[in-house]
Amino acid sequence: MFKKVRGWFVASPPRALTIGLFVIIVIGTVLLKLPVSLKEGQSIRWIDAFFTSASATCVTGLVVVDTGTFFSAFGHWVILVLVQIGGLGFMTMGTLFAIFLRRKVSLKERLILQESLNQNNLEGIIKLVLRVIYYALTIELIGSVLFTLRFMADMNPGKALYYGIFHGVSIFNNAGFDLFGDYRSMSDYISDPFVNILSILLIILGGLGFVVLADLVEFRHKRRLSLHSKVAIYTTLLLFVGGAAVILLFEYTNENTLGPLGLGDKIIASFLHSMTPRSAGISTIDVSSLRQATQFLLVILMFIGVSPGSTGGGIKTTTFAVLIVSVIAVIRGREDVVLLRYRLERERVYKAITVTLFSFIIVVIGTMLLSVTENHTFMVVLFEATSAFATVGLSAGLTQELTDIGKLIVIFLMFMGRLGPFTLFYAVGPKKGRSLYRHAEGKIIIG
Repeated sequence: MFKKVRGWFVASPPRALTIGLFVIIVIGTVLLKLPVSLKEGQSIRWIDAFFTSASATCVTGLVVVDTGTFFSAFGHWVILVLVQIGGLGFMTMGTLFAIFLRRKVSLKERLILQESLNQNNLEGIIKLVLRVIYYALTIELIGSVLFTLRFMADMNPGKALYYGIFHGVSIFNNAGFDLFGDYRSMSDYISDPFVNILSILLIILGGLGFVVLADLVEFRHKRRLSLHSKVAIYTTLLLFVGGAAVILLFEYTNENTLGPLGLGDKIIASFLHSMTPRSAGISTIDVSSLRQATQFLLVILMFIGVSPGSTGGGIKTTTFAVLIVSVIAVIRGREDVVLLRYRLERERVYKAITVTLFSFIIVVIGTMLLSVTENHTFMVVLFEATSAFATVGLSAGLTQELTDIGKLIVIFLMFMGRLGPFTLFYAVGPKKGRSLYRHAEGKIIIG
C-alpha cells in the first residue's frame, strides 16, 4: 500500500509539486498554531493559522490577523521561512540540501525541478538551481543590509536588523508581509524615496525570473539576450511605466491617496503602485481609497503578474506579450505569429491562450463564490479574488472580514495561483497520450 501511494506521488512532477506545497502549508499551519508563535495573550484559530501559512507559502501576503502585532518573533521567522521556501520553491531548497549533503539528485527529482522552474528541458537544471539560490540570497542580503541601514534612523540597531532582514526577504520574494502593524503596510515611508526605490528594485529583480537574471549576468560575455529575456524585460518596463502614468493621472486629485502629496512623492508612489500589483503586495497608500478606475487597472496588472520562473504569480508577462502579438497577427491577416522578428510555435500560442482562459475562469468562479459568501461590492470582491490568485497580497479591505468559507475560497485561489492552473490540472488529470486518429475538419463562424 505504501509503495502504491509513493508511486502515485512521484509518478508525475506536477502531482509531486502539488502535494509537496500542500504539505509545507500544513506544517506551517501547525507551527503557527503553537503558543510560542503568538504574542502573549493572543490565540489563533486553525482556519486563520491555515490561511496565514498558505499566504506565506504561496508568497501572497493577504492576512486575516496583523502580522506585526499578532505573532511573536518565532512566528515571524516561521512566516519568513515559509516565504523563502515558497519563493524559491521547496524542490529548489531540497536540492540545496541534497548538494550540501553530497547526495546525487535523481532523474525524478530533476523532472520535478524542471516543472517547478518552468523549464523546457533538463539540460543544466542543477546549474540553474545553484544560480537561483546564489542570485536570490545575494539580492536578499543586499536588500536586507540597505533596509537595515535605513531603519536604523527610526529604531534601535537590533530592531532595524530584524526589520531589514524580514522586509528584504519578503519584498524580493513578492510576498507582501510586513511588520509595521495595524495593516498599514509601508505607508509610513510614502515620502521616502530610498525605501520606495529599493522596494521597486527588489520587486523587479524578484519578478523578472531567475532565467532572465542569469541571462543579464552573462550578457557581458555573450553580448546578447535570449528572446525570452527580451520579452520579459520589455513587457515589464512597458507595464511599469504605463501603469505608473495611468495611476498618476487617475489619482492625482484624489484627496484620500495622492492628492495631498507633492509632485515628486506622487510620481514615486505611482511607480511603486504600478509595480507592487504585479505580485509584491506592499503599499504606501490605502488601496481601498483608490478610485474604481484605478482599482480596476490594478486588477489588470495583478492578473498579468510577473515573468515565468520568478517568485510571483499571474498569467506572466510573456503570456501577455504572446496574446498581444497573436491578436495583431490575426488583425493583419498573417498566418505566423512574430515577436521581435522570431516566429512563435503554434503550441506556444495555444498554451498562452489556454493559460489565460483557465486563469480567467478561476478568477471568475472565485469572484462569484466570494460574492455569495461575502457582503461587499463587486469591485472589492473581484479585487480580492484576483489578488489571491495572482499571489499579490493587496487588499481592498475584504480579507480581514472574510467568513470561514470565504477564507477557504481565498486559500484555494492562492494555492492555484502559486502552482499555476496547468500544474494542478496535470496533477489530478490523466496522463498525456497521443491520439490514434484525427476527426474530420469542421468549419465554424467566429466573431
